[in-house]
Amino acid sequence: MIRRTVFFVSDQTGVTAETLGRSLLTQFEAHEFDQVTVPFIDSVDKADQVVRRINAVAAEQGARPLVFSTLVQDELRERFLPVQGLFLDFFEAFLSPLERELQMRSSHTIGRTHGMKDAGAYDRRIEATNFALGNDDGARTADYVAADVILIGVSRTGKTPTCLYLALAYGVFAANYPLSEDQLEHGTLPKTLEPYRRKLYGLTISPERLQKIRRERRPTGRYSSAEQVRFELRGAEALFRRYQVPFVDTTSFSIEEIASTILSGTGIERRVRP
Repeated sequence: MIRRTVFFVSDQTGVTAETLGRSLLTQFEAHEFDQVTVPFIDSVDKADQVVRRINAVAAEQGARPLVFSTLVQDELRERFLPVQGLFLDFFEAFLSPLERELQMRSSHTIGRTHGMKDAGAYDRRIEATNFALGNDDGARTADYVAADVILIGVSRTGKTPTCLYLALAYGVFAANYPLSEDQLEHGTLPKTLEPYRRKLYGLTISPERLQKIRRERRPTGRYSSAEQVRFELRGAEALFRRYQVPFVDTTSFSIEEIASTILSGTGIERRVRP
């Protein structure tokens, strides 16, 4: 396995550089990448410090680091041009063609991507996050009338993180409800969920993956046994089919992919944009 060092450099949080850069790196399975995020590069001095750091890594490892940049200011970007690494400038790659097409120069304003431009959208995300936390794991079913979606499935299939991502990224009010062994044995939908059948969406996972996850949480006992895991997953998927609950297999999906699949399959409106 070939190892390379990757730097994500940004004048803000680095989230955009990380997201775009990592999406590209997934196409190179023969490599392993040591990833370094360097946010808030907002001065020439800071830029020069990072350049020296990258050059030191190049000298030590004998291979050029990869550098993904979302720096906006020209004077900061120019400091990286002689760097001893492959400098990939997302803003230069896309802003210049856009400027030509739109026949105007971009504002080059720092912080536009993740700043709080819309206070209403920010408040919506906070409200949705509070809703997801308050309605986690079947804790408060009386609030389900306000839910956009209710995720159901057996323990450790990704319900909680998916609800939180839907809330934070899209302002979606998402609750989740765990299916118990008794419900799976009888193959019946919990009475609490009956009035909200149109809001239900199921999550399942491969038995091997679920057993691995459960063993990390509780290594001994029936909870993480192969027999128990297979029983619960068979019961959950049978229940989904019986009640025509749409569901997704989360085995090889990221949280982002699970959330997108749910939104696409249900037609739920994205209340805010990430």
